Amino acid sequence: MSKIKITSEDLEGTEISWFAPICNGDFEYMGQFDDHLKSNWKNTSAIVKTADKLGYRNMLCPSSYQVGQDTMTFASAIAPKTKNINLLAAIRCGEVYPPMLARAIATLDHILEGRLTINIISSNLPGEDLDSTNRYQRSKEVIQILKQAWTQEEINFEGDFYSLNGLKTDPIKPYQQNGGPLLYFGGYSPAGVTLCAEYCDVYLMWPESKSRLQELMQNMSDKAAEKGRTVDFGLRIHMIVRETEEEAKAHAKKIMSKIDSQSGDKIRDRALDSKSLGVARQAEMRNSADMDGFIEPNLWTGIGKARSGCGAALVGNPDQIYEKIQGYIAMGIRSFIFSGYPHYEECRLFAKHVLPRLKTVSLPEAYGRRPKTAPSTPLANGKRK
Repeated sequence: MSKIKITSEDLEGTEISWFAPICNGDFEYMGQFDDHLKSNWKNTSAIVKTADKLGYRNMLCPSSYQVGQDTMTFASAIAPKTKNINLLAAIRCGEVYPPMLARAIATLDHILEGRLTINIISSNLPGEDLDSTNRYQRSKEVIQILKQAWTQEEINFEGDFYSLNGLKTDPIKPYQQNGGPLLYFGGYSPAGVTLCAEYCDVYLMWPESKSRLQELMQNMSDKAAEKGRTVDFGLRIHMIVRETEEEAKAHAKKIMSKIDSQSGDKIRDRALDSKSLGVARQAEMRNSADMDGFIEPNLWTGIGKARSGCGAALVGNPDQIYEKIQGYIAMGIRSFIFSGYPHYEECRLFAKHVLPRLKTVSLPEAYGRRPKTAPSTPLANGKRK
């Protein structure tokens, strides 16, 4: 097996991110919707502002058609209320006409003064039933048009989904230089892997055993090399950290104590990506776990019984969680997107027990997309050699 090649091989530090539950997915007990945790501006903005103050370097702002708030509107509103944290705004390709999307992203990037990153989503739109190949073809065309809008004086593009000729781009230019905001991407089909290898910067994975993660990373690394590129790797995973392993496992048991299998199936099936290959891999992992739901030490799959998408959590004491993260970093993972239930409380617990031990970095700064700034927190101290 050839060596996994990453863009940030010389990076001193890693990107530690938290999650903004703007899609009405915050719980004290999984599947039990509480009004005080409902997705609204007050609740979600408090989580983002707290994460900013605690030293997290990025914040995933997800997207959903079923429930919750609009991603770009939320990101635009919270931007001036933060100081250091980047925002990872999820965009569903095809939802907004690409030239208009390019303008919206560039505007938001200026509001954030370069603290914007983009999560490329390729799922079907409501009422659609495109196959995987066509969905990723549309995403490819969207990215190509965005890149032209951000780097050229006019857009000239002819594709299967979009046709644009001689469209002037002034002043559709983002704050960030050298190509605009970093593109994060998650997908497992061959078409998705090829798309990421050719156009995106960070390949996001959902939790699996280390051996299966290494297989995904090697495949992506090889595919990127064919395109003359390297990419970085990210892991989206839930977090339960307590002072003792027993306390962490007790909390895991607590949050699952009020949901049955039927309710869990209903929650998972409501997502537009519920039939995707990635979701199928999460189910496969869950089915191979032990009686307590662990697929390997401190990697617990039980949480996937009550949600679609990312279906496992790191569960343990601070030393166990720290060592687990260090193991992933040694594999070549440079970005982590954590979340926990409830999100506000778990955000503070991780910041208390583990975050101060990690050297963190802003990937847009490390990539040279935006000038380096002096952070107001000592936690944000990663830099290139």
